[in-house]
Amino acid sequence: MVYLLLVVAMILWSFTFIWYKEVYLNFSPITLVFLRLFISTVLLFLFSIAIKKLVRIKRKDLWLFMVAAMFEPFIYFIGESFGMKLVSSTIAAIIVATIPLFTPLAASFFYKEKLTRVNLIGLVVSIIGVAFVVFEKGFTQVASFRGILLMLVAVTGAIGYSVSVKKLTESYNAFTIVAWQNLLGMIYFAPIFFLLDKGYVNLLSFPIEAFIPVLKMAVGASTIAFLLFTIGIGKIGVTRANMFTNIIPVCTAILSFFMLNEAFTWYKIAGIVIVIAGLFMSQIGEVSLLRKRVNA
Repeated sequence: MVYLLLVVAMILWSFTFIWYKEVYLNFSPITLVFLRLFISTVLLFLFSIAIKKLVRIKRKDLWLFMVAAMFEPFIYFIGESFGMKLVSSTIAAIIVATIPLFTPLAASFFYKEKLTRVNLIGLVVSIIGVAFVVFEKGFTQVASFRGILLMLVAVTGAIGYSVSVKKLTESYNAFTIVAWQNLLGMIYFAPIFFLLDKGYVNLLSFPIEAFIPVLKMAVGASTIAFLLFTIGIGKIGVTRANMFTNIIPVCTAILSFFMLNEAFTWYKIAGIVIVIAGLFMSQIGEVSLLRKRVNA
C-alpha cells in the first residue's frame, strides 16, 4: 500500500511539469507559488482539523519545521517555478529525478549512512544521462543554462527537505507536517509576493478558467502528493522513498509528448534510460540491505 501511495504521488508530481506550462499563460512564478500554497494550506488545515489529525507542535520542534519549510516549499519552489520558464517539462523532470542520487550523500553526512562504490558509480552514470538530455548531437545546448541551475536549486531544496523532515516523521503525522510546512512556506513567500511581484493586483481580472491549473497544482501536487510522500518517508525512510522519483521523468516525457507535443528524440530516450539505470545502481546497496533484513 505504501508503494502504491508513493507511485500515485510521483504521477501527480509528473503532471505538475505539464500544469506549469498551462499556468504560465496567465500567472507569474511568484503568484503561482503563493496561490498554490494558500489554497493547499487552507485545505490541509480544514481537513486535518475535521478528521482530528492536526497535532499541536512542540516549541522545541518549531525550528525544525521552519528549516524544513525553508528547504521545501520555499527554496524548492523558487528553483522549480523560475526554472520551468526556461527549460522543457522533460528536461526539468530529468533534473528533478536526480534527487535520489544526492539524498544518500546527504544522509551519509547527517545520519552517517554508508555509501558503496556502486552508489557513487550510479551517481556518475546518471549525471551522464542528464547530459544526454540537455545536449543535442555535437553537444549543442538545447536547454537554458540558467534554467538548469535553477532546477538544481530545486533539487538542493528537496534534498534538504528530505533530510530535515525525516526527524519530524518520528513525532508528527503527515497531515500536521505538510499543513505547517505549507503555512510557513506561504509566510516566507508573502513579502516577495506583496512587495515585489504585485501579481495580486490583477488576480480579479482573470477568468475562472485561468485558475483551474493553479487549483490542480494546489490540490494534486502541494496537498495530496506531499501527504502521500511524507507518509512514505515515515514508513520506509528517506532514501527508499526518494527511489520512486525514478518514475517522474518517464511519466513526464510521455505526458509532454501527448499533451505538449514535445519532441521525443533518441537522445532524450537514451538520456532517460541512462539516468534511470544510474538511479537504480545508486540504490543497489539499499536494496541489498533490505533483502538481508527480510531474509533474517
